[in-house]
Amino acid sequence: MAGVNKVILVGRVGKDPEVRQAGQSTVANFSMATSEKFKDKSGQWVENTEWHNIVLWGKQAGLAGQYVHKGSMLYVEGSIKTETYEKDGQTKYVTKITGRQMQFLDSKSDNQQGQQ
Repeated sequence: MAGVNKVILVGRVGKDPEVRQAGQSTVANFSMATSEKFKDKSGQWVENTEWHNIVLWGKQAGLAGQYVHKGSMLYVEGSIKTETYEKDGQTKYVTKITGRQMQFLDSKSDNQQGQQ
């Protein structure tokens, strides 16, 4: 049976995208925060924030470079990919979200405020 590797995130961008050329394609990297609120056992509201490393390719990367800024609200749909590398003799792991689809969720007034 085949598995499904699909992620849907709605959150705020943590830093302006870093955009560069990778061969014939454009790639954009940025962080994105998603949060959830819930009541703990004592009835107090708790907010839990998770940070995600987002990677976009091609046209999506170009759009991110033009229009996405720190604080932008985005919908990103894609898949999870974990990469490994060696540092100081230890294996390190980095989990990234490779986005296949991105939608801007800011209102026009939000975009204008961010560009002033």
